[in-house]
Amino acid sequence: MVWGTYPGSAGPDRENDVKRIWSGPSPDRPEADDLGPQEPLGVRVETGRAPQAPVRRLIRAVLVLLVGYYVFCVLLLVAYRFVQPPTTGVQIQRRVEALVSGREYTKKREHVALDELPRHVPRAVAAAEDGKFWNHWGFDFAEMWSAARESGRIRGASTITQQLMKNLFGTTHRNPIRKVYDLTLTPAAELILGKNRIMELYLNQVEWGPGVFGIEAAAEHHYDRDAADLTRTQAAGLAALLPGPLRRTPDNTPEYRASILRRMNSRGW
Repeated sequence: MVWGTYPGSAGPDRENDVKRIWSGPSPDRPEADDLGPQEPLGVRVETGRAPQAPVRRLIRAVLVLLVGYYVFCVLLLVAYRFVQPPTTGVQIQRRVEALVSGREYTKKREHVALDELPRHVPRAVAAAEDGKFWNHWGFDFAEMWSAARESGRIRGASTITQQLMKNLFGTTHRNPIRKVYDLTLTPAAELILGKNRIMELYLNQVEWGPGVFGIEAAAEHHYDRDAADLTRTQAAGLAALLPGPLRRTPDNTPEYRASILRRMNSRGW
């Protein structure tokens, strides 16, 4: 770069100014000594890295969204302590899947209070899905440890409370974010809802067949009777469908039904 006089300037005064720029501090300008080495005019020096403002804003927005959704779910749990959920995450998932595939879809669901059911209905479900349901606070750590030792990862050890959180606020797809929500919402659900309400919501919201949600619809669909009239064997037969309600029926799960009945017997149920 060639330095010279500015356009439109001339004369000895301007030449002296240019000389002073290159010659550094002068005796008659002591304040220049305090400023340290001077960069030539027109040269801009970048120091350090530019702040990652867009990335930080994105991370902050994602965190706000995740925390906001968690708070929203907790508020819904407070509401579900007193009212029935209008729908659930899994029910919405099934409707979307039917729309995408072009299949006809009809949801069958009818609420029934827990105290209107025979005692062997919730006991059969607990025996099948969460034998220590009434004795833990949402996590069965012994079962989680046993499952981890057998398969190398925590699998098949979800409690009824965790499964309810998945059904209410998530989908059947496996992903780490959904699992984190299941785990973090479980203590809140235990505290807000209590055991009986958790069991009642579970029985009335989980999937028991294609488009079949809740124990009342399941009893009518599979046994052509009301849930209040289910026998002990029929209750075990419905509980046997829960691990795979789209594939399982009472006709193709006799061995698991018998296993559930044995578990009930061993617990005095």
